[in-house]
Amino acid sequence: MESTLVLIKPSGIERSLIGDILSRFQKKGLIIAGLKMMKLDENILREHYAHLVDRSFFPMILASMMACPVIAICLKGKDAIEVVRNMVGSTDASKAAPGTIRGDFSMSSQENIVHASDSAENAAIEIRRFFQDNEIFDYKPDYFRYLYAPDGK
Repeated sequence: MESTLVLIKPSGIERSLIGDILSRFQKKGLIIAGLKMMKLDENILREHYAHLVDRSFFPMILASMMACPVIAICLKGKDAIEVVRNMVGSTDASKAAPGTIRGDFSMSSQENIVHASDSAENAAIEIRRFFQDNEIFDYKPDYFRYLYAPDGK
């Protein structure tokens, strides 16, 4: 099984969307392997958004992401990264398809409700950034056999 990271951003927290977002992932069949609320500081945000630090809009990212706590989620499942990316929709939420998290709950590329890892390499880095090893649980829920066919498809 593959693991990925999702952050419910302050825009999702302030709009009381935590339950809606978690429910979508669970209903899809993804396993919540780690879950916690945390307040982000400038250091972790500079690391997480290192590719954007020199951009003119980076101060807006800092202000937005430090406005209130975030929810960090480690999800597991078959092709979890691709599945989650499809579920969250386009980064520019005004272009995200209806039915996606961003398409249903957001109109902005800045205040776009969630962050989702974009590759296996980044997922591994991001999960380590936001979780300690003892905060990630490896288990299969009883309903797991109803998620996939016996051949894994």
